[in-house]
Amino acid sequence: MSPVRRCSRTACGRPAVATLTYVYADSTAVLGPLATYAEPHCYDLCAEHSERLTAPRGWEVVRLLDSSAPARPSGDDLEALANAVREAARPQERAAGAGGGGARAADPMEVARRGHLRVLRSPDN
Repeated sequence: MSPVRRCSRTACGRPAVATLTYVYADSTAVLGPLATYAEPHCYDLCAEHSERLTAPRGWEVVRLLDSSAPARPSGDDLEALANAVREAARPQERAAGAGGGGARAADPMEVARRGHLRVLRSPDN
């Protein structure tokens, strides 16, 4: 297995630098740092293709790229992502009725929200 992942675009052999994921329920395309592992429903893109990315009409593109961020996500980043996916996968009735769910709604780290996606303030700031 090659340590360098390649761009998912046809006939592009450049190294991947970002991962694209579609959130169909929110009509959102999320472009973020290169994922640690290749996932079947995500697309790895090179720098050129990630810069030129456009979404279908009516969709929003959320770009999470930060040139000052480390190239690889930390263990905390991966754990937070896994927790967000688990939370989003729970049926709404159980999530609303679960004890302790109200504390997350007033999270001081949360800056914005779109559907089940949240933008969090960096703990360093």
